[in-house]
Amino acid sequence: KYEFTRLLVTNFKECFRFYRDVMGFKVNFGTEDDTYADFGIGAVNISLFDKAEMSATLGTSSKPVHTEMHDTICLTFSVESVDEFCRHLKEKGVSLLTEPADHKDWGIRTLHFRDPDGHLIEVNQPLKRD
Repeated sequence: KYEFTRLLVTNFKECFRFYRDVMGFKVNFGTEDDTYADFGIGAVNISLFDKAEMSATLGTSSKPVHTEMHDTICLTFSVESVDEFCRHLKEKGVSLLTEPADHKDWGIRTLHFRDPDGHLIEVNQPLKRD
């Protein structure tokens, strides 16, 4: 059974604050001073784990930390209003990758941004059907 998504992060404190304060997720476990935290977001959870600690566990500390490539993961959340959430993000100082946009072929309105560690996030809402 699928349990949760774990994001391996280099900026733990910033990411913790982002998911708690900007995204508004409930902290189930951990604090910003830890190296692991778990957030409840409904039926599933998202956790954060310090990337260096995971790398030490896996024995990959000598590998490059970042490589330039296209995104390989996108966290996607539905919201009641993409436009209201956009205003919220701007108030919190979050840089947007895209402005709210309708995608009629997808049937949704979307907005894209990144967390402090660079993970791609999409929020969307269904488009009203004609």
